[in-house]
Formats: sequence, C-alpha cells, structure tokens
Amino acid sequence: MITKFDQTTQNILTELEKTQRQFWNIARVSAEFMYILIKEENIKNAVEIGTSNGYSGIWLGKALQETGGHLTTIEYWDKRLSVAKENFKQCGLEDVIIPRQGDACEILNSLPEDFKIDFAFVDANKREYIRYFEILDPHIRVGGYIACDNVLSHEEKCRPYIEAVNAHPNYENVVLELPAGLSLARKLK
Repeated sequence: MITKFDQTTQNILTELEKTQRQFWNIARVSAEFMYILIKEENIKNAVEIGTSNGYSGIWLGKALQETGGHLTTIEYWDKRLSVAKENFKQCGLEDVIIPRQGDACEILNSLPEDFKIDFAFVDANKREYIRYFEILDPHIRVGGYIACDNVLSHEEKCRPYIEAVNAHPNYENVVLELPAGLSLARKLK
C-alpha cells in the first residue's frame, strides 16, 4: 500500500474510498498500479475520461506531479466535477490537473491535431469505450498507453472496445484481473 502522500491527501483518499460505489470509483489497487506505471514510464501528458469525485484523478495527478507532467480530466456532470475540483485543490494538484466539463467525445474531437497523449485512462460510459479509442488513437504517442477500467465487470458493454484494440495492429493489450478488470493497451507503432 502506498502511503507516501501528505496527511491531507491520505485523508481525502480514505474518505473517497467510503463512497466508491456511489461515485463508481476505481479500486485502490488499480489506482496504485497506474500511479506506479506513470512514474516508472515518466509519463508527462495524461488524459482521464470520467473524473467523478476525483479519486482516480488524485492518484494520476500525484504521479504526474512527480514526473513534471499534467492531467486533463473530463467529466460530463458538473456537480461531480465541482466535488473533484475541491478535492484536487485540497491535495495541492491545481497546477497539475486541468478539469474539463462536458461530453468527452466532443472535447476529445476538439483537441488540436498535434496534441499528443502519453497515457489515457478511461472510466466513463462503457458503451462509448470504442468511440473514445477511435478518437484517442491518433493522439496516443508510440509507446503510450490506454487504460480502461471495468472491462470484466461490464464485459458485454466493453467487448467492442476489447475486440477492436486486440485486433488493431498498432497495439498490444492485456486485461489485468484487478478489481473490475483493467485493460492496458500499449501503442507499438
């Protein structure tokens, strides 16, 4: 268990874990895995689709704070994003995390053509994973990652994405048996 964070961050994460089911947050072990991956791969530019109350964003943001990177996080519901923004502020991540409110596909489609992503974390509408992948693909750097949560717990809804990424010649993908299932696809070329 990672306990390197300051006391305020640890307290906020502990409180958010109590509302995991209500806010559909990822499991702590999944968050820790991505935290370590971001640091080990020295990731600088990350995108999150599905901010919710900011739980995963705090983990991603803390790792990016150490690599000198930043996170753009997208949430459809303004009330959830308001909660997340306050959590980011209390955790000292305002200079690392850029929150965006609105439809993820619209926001992603508005990214500049030369906007490159080292790591994308997807935890939103499961039926849209395939659309997110199609929009994200041109922006993912070679060697970059797309991580998608809930691919086992929502297997039927995520199947089109899993089939597409597994069949794509530019990606290798593994489904990790972390709680809910985490797909980790790496862009090869």
